Amino acid sequence: MNLEKALGLLKQEGYKYTKKREDILEFFTEEDGYRTASDLLNFMGEKYGGLSYDTIYRNLHLFRELNILESTDLNGEKHFRLACDHHEHHHHFICQSCGKTKTIDACPMNFIQQDFPGYTIENHKFEIYGRCPSCQ
Repeated sequence: MNLEKALGLLKQEGYKYTKKREDILEFFTEEDGYRTASDLLNFMGEKYGGLSYDTIYRNLHLFRELNILESTDLNGEKHFRLACDHHEHHHHFICQSCGKTKTIDACPMNFIQQDFPGYTIENHKFEIYGRCPSCQ
């Protein structure tokens, strides 16, 4: 996903375009990996003094609902990143230090689905956590 596509999706879904929302999305287009609300608030605070966590979280969760952002929990805190543009099903390795991600093309569901006869699996999530080569 890029900034133009994200802003187009926001408009398509009937949400108001604001400079703050553009700046939030721009932050994620320039970051390589998962970031916290605190990271975003620090970035936005330079330009928008007095910006609240409520505003940050409200927009992060809106972007998550619209599938503009993806989220995960790292060390008990919600982290966000720009949604992948991959059209094929995939998963991620996530560095616990810097938040960078690496695509995992193999899906464990291909191997364990036979363990669920009679069940309807509607969704799943698979992530591997560790340290990237730069953070080791």
